[in-house]
Amino acid sequence: MKRIGLLGGSFNPAHKGHRAISIHALRALGLDEVWWMVSPGNPLKSESGMAPFEARMASARRMARHAPIRATAVEKRLKTRYTADTLRKLPRVYPKHRFIWLMGADNLAQFHKWRDWRDIARQVPIAVIARPGYDSDAHASVAMSWLRRAVRPAGQAKSWTRWRLPALVLLRFRPDPTSATGLRAADPAWHRRFVSPSPPSSGTYPSNP
Repeated sequence: MKRIGLLGGSFNPAHKGHRAISIHALRALGLDEVWWMVSPGNPLKSESGMAPFEARMASARRMARHAPIRATAVEKRLKTRYTADTLRKLPRVYPKHRFIWLMGADNLAQFHKWRDWRDIARQVPIAVIARPGYDSDAHASVAMSWLRRAVRPAGQAKSWTRWRLPALVLLRFRPDPTSATGLRAADPAWHRRFVSPSPPSSGTYPSNP
């Protein structure tokens, strides 16, 4: 069984912070790969300022190079918009893979706003990566109050495939200050660097082992 970490997001654009989180998660959780699931459209984010999917995918592929990180359009191919629906379908497509969901503390703070968020926690373990400025909100969140008894020791993080669900582990790494918001503010037209003169592909599934 391949051990896969799933990091969903807009990747608008992908940046060093995404890469740093993924590399640390690979080591802490004993993963074979991290898949960056580039969202066709995040229901919780405004479409204003959202770059075209093809540009976001291209930025993710470039940032993921030379690492066991795979940028994928799997949600686009599965025609799923919500994480809970994606997680219901992935095991059918990849029965030889085990998945763990990766999220920053900022996402845990609003996790209760996700559709079927309790079902997500019952489908896969969750690894939460600390982010400066968000930890207090995350610990006081609605989702954390429900998941508190499901927290596992960080020292046992590599045993996540044996955990009874729901299960959550809190991981702490040296943070990377890069943010997509800051990058967009510095270069609002960043996506033009990734525009292809020919029709881009919609992305491919990560290959089966």
